[in-house]
Amino acid sequence: MNRIEQRFAELQARGERALIPYVAAGDPDPNWTVDILHALVRGGADLLELGVPFSDPVADGPVIQQACERAIAKGVGLRHALTMVEEFRAKDPLTPLVLMGYLNPIEQFGVDAFLTRAASVGVDGVLLVDAPIEESAALADRLHAAGLVQIHLIAPTTTDARIAKLGALARGFIYYVSLRGVTGAGHVSSVEASARIQLIKQHCAVPVGVGFGINDAASAAAVGEFADAVIIGSALVSRLALASSSVQAQQIAIDFLTPIKAALK
Repeated sequence: MNRIEQRFAELQARGERALIPYVAAGDPDPNWTVDILHALVRGGADLLELGVPFSDPVADGPVIQQACERAIAKGVGLRHALTMVEEFRAKDPLTPLVLMGYLNPIEQFGVDAFLTRAASVGVDGVLLVDAPIEESAALADRLHAAGLVQIHLIAPTTTDARIAKLGALARGFIYYVSLRGVTGAGHVSSVEASARIQLIKQHCAVPVGVGFGINDAASAAAVGEFADAVIIGSALVSRLALASSSVQAQQIAIDFLTPIKAALK
């Protein structure tokens, strides 16, 4: 059982939903990222999703695209994100951490080199938007051998047959994309999402988290009524972009997450 599975087991034993915030590595300042990660944990984060800056995203909306552009302009890439995880792990050996991104940086880094480095610094899983199951079976096996899990995405348009296939392969948790669009594109429909989560859980033994369209305690609480986890990205990233110092960014992270975590208990 890795850290992701252990954390969900602990939360389920307490009857709590997981809070999973997303931040882009290197934004708003590369020197602040590790401190922001620690602040997110202090604010109530149960798992962390660290975005790897990439120039050609397909799922990220304007807020996260701009965050990644700012990070790339400062020279931040996959290698730096892995170093940030290593620095974070020096003080926090327990909080699960997932890298979110795309295949290209991993291919450029070298798959074997990435797997070795990611496992050694304490990455628990990867969420690769452009790695569908038909094209990532070999990668999934290599991730598993390295002790990492591949987090799979399910969308509102995913067919029942495909959900069943994903459910058979799922480890860690399923990321349900609640909107037909990019991150930050709108507000989640609790009625529609609830029905889809019920269907997904018929095929998936792992927890199901909901992302896209959740931006405050009220929307998180509504989703927490039927999902195992709430994933928040754009609403947090847009606030962090306003920080003028690491201390201010940390406080923003804590102030934003604290009421959301309280709503999920």
